[in-house]
Amino acid sequence: MAPRFTHRLLAALIAAGLTFGASAQDDVRLPDLGSSANALISDQDARDYGAAMVRQMRALDMVVDDPLLDDYINDLGYRLVAGCAKPKDHFAFFIARDPVINAFAAPGGYIAVNSGLILITRNEDELAGVIAHEIGHITQNHLQRAFEASKKDAPLMALVLLGAIAAGAGAQAADAGGAVLMGGLGAIAQRQVNFTRKDETEADRAGIQTLANAGFDPNAMAGFFEHMQDTMRAGSADDRDVPELLQSHPVTLSRISDAKARAGSLIALQKERPSTANMDRSEWAKTTAPIRFVKDPTKLLPDGGNRPGALNRYELMRERVRVLTGDAPQLVTYYASNLVEQHGFDTPANRYGYALALTRSGRGDKAAEQLQPLLAAHAGDLVLRLALADAQWQAGKHAEALATYNSLNAESPRNRAVAVVYAKALTDSGNKAQAVKAADMLRPMLDNNDEPELYLSYAKASDKAGDTIRAGEAYADASYLSGRPFDAMEQLKRLLQRNDLDYYARARIQARIADLTPLVMELRKRRVQTDDNPDGRSQQ
Repeated sequence: MAPRFTHRLLAALIAAGLTFGASAQDDVRLPDLGSSANALISDQDARDYGAAMVRQMRALDMVVDDPLLDDYINDLGYRLVAGCAKPKDHFAFFIARDPVINAFAAPGGYIAVNSGLILITRNEDELAGVIAHEIGHITQNHLQRAFEASKKDAPLMALVLLGAIAAGAGAQAADAGGAVLMGGLGAIAQRQVNFTRKDETEADRAGIQTLANAGFDPNAMAGFFEHMQDTMRAGSADDRDVPELLQSHPVTLSRISDAKARAGSLIALQKERPSTANMDRSEWAKTTAPIRFVKDPTKLLPDGGNRPGALNRYELMRERVRVLTGDAPQLVTYYASNLVEQHGFDTPANRYGYALALTRSGRGDKAAEQLQPLLAAHAGDLVLRLALADAQWQAGKHAEALATYNSLNAESPRNRAVAVVYAKALTDSGNKAQAVKAADMLRPMLDNNDEPELYLSYAKASDKAGDTIRAGEAYADASYLSGRPFDAMEQLKRLLQRNDLDYYARARIQARIADLTPLVMELRKRRVQTDDNPDGRSQQ
């Protein structure tokens, strides 16, 4: 099903700026639970606001859209959600393309983890501790109450957002939109920083409880606080030397002590009563399931997907983040030199990262060489086999790559990470029949998915398969999700003029146009400059 263009998007476009302001860095001093804040925004509106925020970030290339990483961060997030105070609420997790060490929560249960934060964590428990803290902001209703307390800031936030859109419209200003947006949000955060302390403590305590319930080390949060303090330059008085996470989440000795005390008490309690870490599947399912938005809750059990003897998934994904958000040629040098010079650096995760960097640098043959020893020890690992297929494809060994992709798809037919690259390979090198196969693989994955690249891949496959109507709809969806609503509207209007539409296709297109019209009209009314409407003028 194509992405839903709701009428709430009109409000969501303006509110998207407020979602950043209502992040973990801006949890202001707010009324107690049960105030009118809970009635200010519906659950659906909150989800629309969060989704609009993510679209704006994608338009500014601020989201890491990678199926493997997306699956990992959501698996980790939902494992924590299963142990939180509100496991049946909506949550969604994504990785922000930002080297700054930080994370934030937004309305609708959207939680972003910056790539820079993932790279500085030392183990999965520390990463889980940060995510659990952000989940705590949501379960403690900090964001809903922040909406109420921040109503006076709404006009300013709207201007910040619209300024970011305008700044990002120019072809030479790829980072300008993000700079304007973050600059304005920084001003709001500074106004609110004196109100954050109590909410931070509440989120810490809720997060530590969530960590324990999910089978992670409850001490991981305090350990990460201390690790972050160690990253500060000794004796520095310059705020630029302080990681942003410590500026937006102030860490004091009392906060660390409180976290350690809370963790200690939970560890003691774990010896007296069972937690999810001690339950078998049937016991755990009776206690926690069903959980909305989770297909198989039993996959959230505390083993975290890391079986004895298996590769550490967290370490592999951390290196994947490093490569996908960094400069590949420079990273080739980084891995190669450290593998030779640094004792203990030669790990499966670093070899995997080296292979990814080689593939992305156009050296697929050498990447495959790095992967072969790993595959010899871990023959069935999907991540390694997928990396090998990508290396084979890049090296021009298309037949071998297609065979590997096909094998992986047969074993995991609904795995999005496999399907996306396999479909792209079939579309790029195959005939019409293979393009049909590619489109058939991708079509079921469009339901409730907001990644532009997935729609673009489906559009190309459908186009080559001869289904130009479905292709046109998917191209429009990709434009909309990429922050180009005017282009999306024009594409849909052109599709509607075709004389070969059947009843169902015409109805689908008309529904899309009807839902998108209020947003486009409001943008024109406000003369908002976007990449596909750079002068902000009304178009006919």
